[in-house]
Amino acid sequence: MRLATITNWTYGATVLLTIVSGTTMLLSSRAQEDERVAVERRFALDRATERLAEDVFRLTDHARQYLNTDDAAYQVLYTREAADTDKLEERLRRIAEVGATPGELAVLREGLRWADSLRDEQTEALAAQADGNTPRARQILFGAEYQRELDRAITMVERFQEQLDQRTEIKIAEATQISRIWRTTSEVMLAITAFLFLCVLYFVFKRRVLRPVVRLSDVVNRLAAQDYGVEPPTCEDIDEIGDMAQAIRVFRENGIERQRLEAVQETERASRALLARMTQRMQGCDSLEALTYVVRRFVPEILPGFAGRLYVLDPDSNRLEETGNWLAPQHSGHAFSTLDCWALRRGLPHRPAGETIDVPCSHLDLDSADELPDTLCLPLIAQRQTLGLIYFESRKARGEQRFPENYLHMLSENIGLALSNLRLRERLQAMALTDSLTGLSNRRNFEEQLPLALAKAEREASALTFLMLDIDHFKRINDGFGHEAGDTVLRAVGATLRQALREDTRIFRYGGEEFLVMLPGTDSEQAMERAEDLRARIGALEMMHHGEPLGPVTVSIGLATAPDHCPTAKLLRTADATLYRAKDLGRNRVEAALPRKNGRRAS
Repeated sequence: MRLATITNWTYGATVLLTIVSGTTMLLSSRAQEDERVAVERRFALDRATERLAEDVFRLTDHARQYLNTDDAAYQVLYTREAADTDKLEERLRRIAEVGATPGELAVLREGLRWADSLRDEQTEALAAQADGNTPRARQILFGAEYQRELDRAITMVERFQEQLDQRTEIKIAEATQISRIWRTTSEVMLAITAFLFLCVLYFVFKRRVLRPVVRLSDVVNRLAAQDYGVEPPTCEDIDEIGDMAQAIRVFRENGIERQRLEAVQETERASRALLARMTQRMQGCDSLEALTYVVRRFVPEILPGFAGRLYVLDPDSNRLEETGNWLAPQHSGHAFSTLDCWALRRGLPHRPAGETIDVPCSHLDLDSADELPDTLCLPLIAQRQTLGLIYFESRKARGEQRFPENYLHMLSENIGLALSNLRLRERLQAMALTDSLTGLSNRRNFEEQLPLALAKAEREASALTFLMLDIDHFKRINDGFGHEAGDTVLRAVGATLRQALREDTRIFRYGGEEFLVMLPGTDSEQAMERAEDLRARIGALEMMHHGEPLGPVTVSIGLATAPDHCPTAKLLRTADATLYRAKDLGRNRVEAALPRKNGRRAS
């Protein structure tokens, strides 16, 4: 006999017993529902009668307090409470709706009549008090007759509650007894059903299930331990055990696939963590070299197997210059024009050897390649501005390695933002350290560079010369031609200084019309020649302002060299003092600090 036939007979008997058991359970539930309804009615009636007793006591208390204190507030409270109290028939109707019996209502009606009688006496007492007849009012509210009527009203309410309690307890007891009977019957039916089920289960396990289930149990235990290398047994019987074996086989295949997906997800989590860490490190970079180092350090870990280069756009030449590479890319040059890359032309990623045919970029070296390499160009764009390019090429044959586009786009966005932040930081730093009028370094920049230059001169035991320049009679130019003309003079002098001096020379606008030239590695004789050349170049300037000549512009220059004239610590003060000496001696001249006697330097 097939296992299904046995199960069908058992299923029919089980269904029959289940229907009987379910019916008894429904009847038991109905009895419990009756019990719950009785309790709810009892609770509602208790609340209603408690309010009746409270109303009687509260109105009596307000009326008596008014007589004792003659405080009009108690009269107001009494009037408000009396107005809120329902009429006799209305209160009886509401209590009858809750579920009181006619006998209980008759008792309660008697109590409410006494309560209404008390209200009439309260009204009479308050009227007597209002007429000034306080003794009469007190006799009514505090008399023995009033107290007896009050006790009768409360007694009738309590008798109503007592009858209510008795009736409710009887109904609850009856409902509980019925519920217990049906629950016991349901439990007996469930026990018979369970016994029948266990008998059939014993038969099935003994004849058809025990042996294959033991074998399948070992497989399940190993699969539970995530040992998906186990092979489930093959069951040739077309029955439920065979279906179970097939289900275990499918579960094993799903487990193997889940392990593969978990490995992929773990790899993605690790890559996202690396990408987040890389972004944090890039935000902390203060130079392009540091940013390039971070990219070279993290990108091979995030995208293993992909070689690449990082290019940064040079706005002056409109060319891309390589700043770093990883895993030795072979097909892209170190520098090229923006027109040589289709990604930069289109502002979109470009992959010529992808799933669709496309045009390869001109910066790719394809002469040594047997076939078109699998490459990808990603433009680095931030704030709608192209900042550079990140280039990738697969180190495997075409089709063997897939570009993870989600990471590539996040990578390009993060690197683009980091480059944008770096350029913004450089622009802000340049604005903070550069004089906006002349384009020269400002005094703040000089104060940062001064200790570095002095320390280098002392460390290398080399000469260091300061030239302090001051435009002669600059106030006369401002007063005669206006501050705009003075700005023109300052710009012209700054441009002349930049043109006349070599690249390693630092030029600063020291303040107002004063300039300072720092000449490292220059002795006093060479510095004197430079200073005279500067004075001559500036004196030869011909400047116009609104078509009107400004006349000759001359400068006074003070020169000081360490260690020829003074120690390095006193170099700035010595050059400044020498400048004032040049101005005192007639201006438009170069004056050098003089060595002191006995080898001591001038200050």
